[in-house]
Amino acid sequence: MGYRKGYFRKDGTYVQGHFTNTRSKSYSNKNKGCMLLLLLTMTLGLGISCSDSDATNSNCPTKTCGDFATQPQAQATFESNKSCYKNLDGDGNGRACESLPKK
Repeated sequence: MGYRKGYFRKDGTYVQGHFTNTRSKSYSNKNKGCMLLLLLTMTLGLGISCSDSDATNSNCPTKTCGDFATQPQAQATFESNKSCYKNLDGDGNGRACESLPKK
């Protein structure tokens, strides 16, 4: 937006100054095209990232600490595939189901 100063027309009438759109239509159309391309790219990237994370989690069996009798059993399962069984290690210290008995 820009301010256009007042001016006199050829017929002698005065036109009061006012705000005008200083951008051309071709600039606006180019901007819309870039915005559309950006939105499509972001949507596609989000779709790919979500589908990859869902695929790895769907292949993992669901296990909780209640499925194990002792901590070493849970630890062995956790060590076999840490990405699948990351829910067994609640505090992220590398030890699974610390509340279970050791023997």
